[in-house]
Amino acid sequence: MAGSRRAAGPAAAAGVGPGRARAPRDAGPRLDGRVAKAVAVSTAPALELRDLAFAYPGGRMVLSQISAVVPPQTRLAVIGPSGAGKSTLLMHLNGLLPQTPVADPRDCTVWIQGEPVVQSRLRTVRQTVGFVFQDPDDQLFAATVEEDIAFGPKQLGIPREETARRVTACLEAVGLPDARRMHPAQLSYGERKRICLAGVLACEPQILVLDEPSSNLDPRSRKQLAAILRGLTATLVIATHDLDLVLDLCDRVLLLDHGRIQADGDPERLLSDPLLMDRHGLEVPWRLRPR
Repeated sequence: MAGSRRAAGPAAAAGVGPGRARAPRDAGPRLDGRVAKAVAVSTAPALELRDLAFAYPGGRMVLSQISAVVPPQTRLAVIGPSGAGKSTLLMHLNGLLPQTPVADPRDCTVWIQGEPVVQSRLRTVRQTVGFVFQDPDDQLFAATVEEDIAFGPKQLGIPREETARRVTACLEAVGLPDARRMHPAQLSYGERKRICLAGVLACEPQILVLDEPSSNLDPRSRKQLAAILRGLTATLVIATHDLDLVLDLCDRVLLLDHGRIQADGDPERLLSDPLLMDRHGLEVPWRLRPR
């Protein structure tokens, strides 16, 4: 899916599409010091999936009968073997992949904060749901880090002074305050991942979706990323093979395999079940194994 992700580009990741959008009345998570604070604006579930199914053109079903209700401020991990449908599921959450058109919006299969994810609402959905891609080079494009982070707020019509404030706050939040004038290529892989996160946080989404955020990170970079995510109070949806990250960060797990939800529940309880894990090509993390 690298090609389609790159085509979706920074605008989709930043939560905006073509054209100019107005700034939302409530901008969602505010960056205060080194962490983002989410603003509760709805009593509806952060997201709801209602029997979601999906197949790529000419291909097999990738997702089938996916149903889940996720309350605000949940830290949800989506786990499963390669090819289980994790990334495909995530790309439905802000409309990067289209749903089957429905005559009645009430029949929509993906809902964000009580509203259906339909074509006419994609701009609003993408302001609410920020998406951080697995490969930072699918997301970074500008000549400087500052320009990359400022891109999303500018597209949302945020005033220049507020955009500058967000850039500074987000660089502080991800621990890279001195990277403002640097070209992204001058940064390490882990630093580029953090800049991608900063660019999405600058749009202040209320739901943050991350695809394999800890992949290819060294232990230090992984710890830095986990600390940043732990400081957020926005709803998190994280697709990952890093089960230690799940235990460190998440309060709920969806286990996908063969395009279906195979288990849904407490991370420690599910990840410590050797039969469940083995059945779906996973291993119990070392810290949960009997000694």
